[in-house]
Amino acid sequence: MSTILIRGAKVLGGDVQDVLIDGETIAAVGTGLEAGDATVVDAEGQILLPGLVDLHTHLREPGREDSETVLTGTRAAARGGYTSVFAMANTFPVADTAGVVEQVWRLGKESGYCDVQPIGAVTVGLEGKQLAELGAMHDSAAGVTVFSDDGKCVHDAVIMRRALEYVKAFGGVVAQHAQEPRLTEGAQMNEGVVSAELGLGGWPAVAEESIIARDVLLAEHVGSRVHICHLSTAGSVEIVRWAKSRGIDVTAEVTPHHLLLTDELVRSYNPVYKVNPPLRTEKDVMALREALADGTIDIVATDHAPHPHEDKDCEWAAAAMGMVGLETALSVVQHTMVETGLLDWAGVADRMAHKPAEIGRAQGHGRPVSAGEPANLTLVDPAYRGEVNPAGFASRSRNTPYEGRELPGRVTHTFLRGRATLVDGKLA
Repeated sequence: MSTILIRGAKVLGGDVQDVLIDGETIAAVGTGLEAGDATVVDAEGQILLPGLVDLHTHLREPGREDSETVLTGTRAAARGGYTSVFAMANTFPVADTAGVVEQVWRLGKESGYCDVQPIGAVTVGLEGKQLAELGAMHDSAAGVTVFSDDGKCVHDAVIMRRALEYVKAFGGVVAQHAQEPRLTEGAQMNEGVVSAELGLGGWPAVAEESIIARDVLLAEHVGSRVHICHLSTAGSVEIVRWAKSRGIDVTAEVTPHHLLLTDELVRSYNPVYKVNPPLRTEKDVMALREALADGTIDIVATDHAPHPHEDKDCEWAAAAMGMVGLETALSVVQHTMVETGLLDWAGVADRMAHKPAEIGRAQGHGRPVSAGEPANLTLVDPAYRGEVNPAGFASRSRNTPYEGRELPGRVTHTFLRGRATLVDGKLA
């Protein structure tokens, strides 16, 4: 076990302090700390945050190792400042049994770059017809607490109610991909002015909002927890805000790309901008930023969705939906939330570490930067400016919407229980 002294960092963007790591634990936080044989990290001008936690990652393994593996995905996570990620269930085979979630969990342990917590499917095969083995997945070595059919909506109200009732018994949460399938048949992009001008099938906001409205009422009825994945419209914000005002136990996430990009980009017909839910309007983007700032939206989650080039380098209608996001998420949040004055760095720590860890019950993550806590930490250089170059990504896929765009901030170091997984921007 090693001793590391992080010298002169701004903890959560506040006071300049030293942080001494001894083994897996933060030993001391203060000024003028010394440790004779410690490895010293000069962090002058840098921000020290708790290790980030992503509640919504697609690692693709098992089944689509051509786009990502647990190893490459967790390397990408380490480069983005993450120490824990929750892996979605839409793999091949689907993570709907104890056996599959344990396989993903063990692959995460072997990778060593960040903790991997599998998310279990709500229904068998993501087909929306029969509840999966929720209890068995929770009782497995993986200890699953979050369940989602992400990629598909649990559209049957009876199935959704039963899932909410079931997970209530062990404090789990159902994370809903809010998309009414009948309202989005053939949809290619956000329904609005741009879709009308381009002649592409429209994806109406109400397809998302109607499911959220239904599910918060179901959660209230059964007294359970529901989490809304990748919320994307101003109307969805208002529904969640109303639900929270009633005391309903609902949480919600927003992706970095929905905080920055709009449906105007689809005019390029570049499939890199094709995503589910689709990029919305400028009005929606502004509403999402304000909701993240005021706490209506609880967290930022990447929805990191890697695809091989042949699934994106094609015509729009045939392209897969999704974007990679682990390695750029913090930079986008700095650009859209910190530099606009909507959040300070303590707020970023709350939305990207504390709250996601709390929602997912990620033990040892999202903790305060203080003595006695696990040394899951991230150092960020906020003064850095640079163009996004996907050729340097650790992810196996390159489908980023930010290629060539200048973004601020760079993660320089990531520590997982005191062990450096990223040093000076390079994987350890």
